[in-house]
Amino acid sequence: MQTNNPPRSNKIVSGIRASWRNSLVVRICVIILGYLAISPTLAEESDMQIGMPAPAFTLQDQNAVQRNLADYRGHWVVLYFYPKDDTPGCTTEACHFRDDYVEIKKLGADILGVSIDSEKSHAAFARKFSLRFPLLADKPGAAAKQYGALWGIWPVRFARRHTFLINPEGTIARIYRNVDPNKHSAELIAAIKELSGH
Repeated sequence: MQTNNPPRSNKIVSGIRASWRNSLVVRICVIILGYLAISPTLAEESDMQIGMPAPAFTLQDQNAVQRNLADYRGHWVVLYFYPKDDTPGCTTEACHFRDDYVEIKKLGADILGVSIDSEKSHAAFARKFSLRFPLLADKPGAAAKQYGALWGIWPVRFARRHTFLINPEGTIARIYRNVDPNKHSAELIAAIKELSGH
């Protein structure tokens, strides 16, 4: 008796095609999300401008110390937002700040790193790489949102790699939206020297 069942080879080919289509859809989604993650919207870029007062915040660091931006008045502040503890780009950026920490302090500046990771995650990251500066836990993302640095499509949320150089009067002196983790610390040292007349 003949049956109408398709040959086994046809089933295999159909399975391969379906798998390829699914894989292509996934890749396209990843590319789109990646593009959105590195491309700030016009609203975010226009919300913060040089010369504006830096938005106030109080956040807890990796040592359970409350850090208030107002406490740094009279100092330059490197306020840098980053996506995730212990990931390649974020580690590179943090380690350059660590290596340049003494020079940055000599210029009268403090470094504050911010992400939406927890205090526990920050503590592990700081301990692993001997980071000497505060890493602030912005778990709700409120500070990142104030500075136009929060990105998210549920359930994915993170702070973009944006930096704000705040002058001793508490106003924004420089804004960095396109950050190269390998060069950023040196870039900020040069900016502080230029702006402070060192």
